[in-house]
Amino acid sequence: MMVYFYLLWIFGYFLLLFLLVKKWPAEKKASLKEPADLPSISLIIPFRNEAEKVETLLAELRIVAPEITEILLVDDQSEDASFSLFSEKAKSNSKIRIHQSPGIGKKAALDYGIQQAKGEIILTTDTDCFFTEGWAKEMAAPFLDPQVQLVAGPVLTKADPRIFPEVFQQMDWASILLVTQFSFQSRKPLMCSGANLAFRKSAFARVGGYTGNQHLLSGDDEFLLKKISKEFGPEACVYLPIKEALVFTLPQASWYALINQRIRWASKWKEHGSVFHGFTAVLAALSQWIWLFSFILPIAGSWGIWLFLGVWAGKLASERWALEKVFRTLGRIPGRYWALTSLFHPFYVIGVSIGSIWGKFEWKGRSN
Repeated sequence: MMVYFYLLWIFGYFLLLFLLVKKWPAEKKASLKEPADLPSISLIIPFRNEAEKVETLLAELRIVAPEITEILLVDDQSEDASFSLFSEKAKSNSKIRIHQSPGIGKKAALDYGIQQAKGEIILTTDTDCFFTEGWAKEMAAPFLDPQVQLVAGPVLTKADPRIFPEVFQQMDWASILLVTQFSFQSRKPLMCSGANLAFRKSAFARVGGYTGNQHLLSGDDEFLLKKISKEFGPEACVYLPIKEALVFTLPQASWYALINQRIRWASKWKEHGSVFHGFTAVLAALSQWIWLFSFILPIAGSWGIWLFLGVWAGKLASERWALEKVFRTLGRIPGRYWALTSLFHPFYVIGVSIGSIWGKFEWKGRSN
């Protein structure tokens, strides 16, 4: 019975990955050539205690400034020299404006920035992100269709191919992108990242912005996505899984920081009020236990050992096939650690799942 169960499980898992990959674009979307007709863009970046990132971020903003109407950096009650450093060093860029949020929290900073913004399109990102020339106009291009109200772009962490924790995070992000594309294409958008997100200022106002979830430390991106999808229909939300719209972010510096970040993200599942969202979250967590239970198979003898090896070989092969499709599209393919990532991932997901139910997390010196 155990043999049949795991053979069926592997088949089902491969089928699931096949369905996910089928929704991933087979060819690269043509890049927008002329930005003349694009709507005006206000890039908003909230920051808190980011003094060490000032020089790097300003250098990155010089890359995208020609495509953007204005750049608003909004201080979320920093306790270091972030505000003064940005104010001093950004003087040479006439498009950058520095603001101090009157409220507390990332959502309050974003909301204040949106109120001050002059652009028709609000583009958001984070202080630890890296951009390519043409990123902003790629994200703005879909808004030439008046039906489109929100555009989400892909995010990947930078990774040193010699360092397992960094490669693991990049592969984990790739799996998130695969699920994100599937959900958008299935007209049930589940998630997006505020590190690479654009939306109409008018749509933000129409849905009430962040009203109803200001008390949560995160979720400025996903809750807004759900609101806009509900108000305008899922076809008003677009995902761009292409290299031209890709934003890179820094990996978390430690396993503790990574787990803390993922618990912060995952803890929102109870707040969505969506049966579909809750079902996918619970299913993803429960399925990991099936992989872990396979470790008892070798106890059954030689047939159990062979079944165990077959199960994990099937897992590794199918995951590598699926994620390589994502990496090829985005121009990044990790050269190693596929097997170690596949082996470690179930433990990681279960740990995050447990933490999202009972655990606590911190973010920028604040805790839930």
